[in-house]
Amino acid sequence: MNATFTLHPLTADDFETIALLGAAIWRKHFIGMISREQIDYMVSGRYTPEKLSRYLDAPDRWFRLLRVEGRLIGYCSYALAEPPGEMKLEQLYLLEKMRGRGLGGRMMDEVEAAARAKDCATLMLTVNRHNTDAIAVYQKRGFSVREEVAADIGNGFVMDDYVMVKALI
Repeated sequence: MNATFTLHPLTADDFETIALLGAAIWRKHFIGMISREQIDYMVSGRYTPEKLSRYLDAPDRWFRLLRVEGRLIGYCSYALAEPPGEMKLEQLYLLEKMRGRGLGGRMMDEVEAAARAKDCATLMLTVNRHNTDAIAVYQKRGFSVREEVAADIGNGFVMDDYVMVKALI
């Protein structure tokens, strides 16, 4: 990837843009894994100003925007988790047409470096059990499945996920 890419912190001015980008990515990527109704439900609750503002100047969570040649094409978020010494990769999303260029790996590098800087021994994430492409990418980066979880997220919807972990030490 020869194009110039940058990762920079979320600001309040980015909220609307992130909501639009997140909705576009979710509606394209997850439609074969979960219903359109569940996607709409999750998107409507995930990208609210109240939820996004939790990342502004927070000491325990971060949200980074990925731009290539100045154009927003993806984002990631991560937070300190329980138990202590563990960081959670909360989100890592990239426009479909930008996948396969190492950009997701660049975001993952950012998250792993942040986890190490906070003395975290483990990086964990949750991934839909039917998201085989993402699971394969995470496995190539050294993640393994710790457990399976089915979480009720309200409105009759369930997240059917794997919890995956990677040792950082």
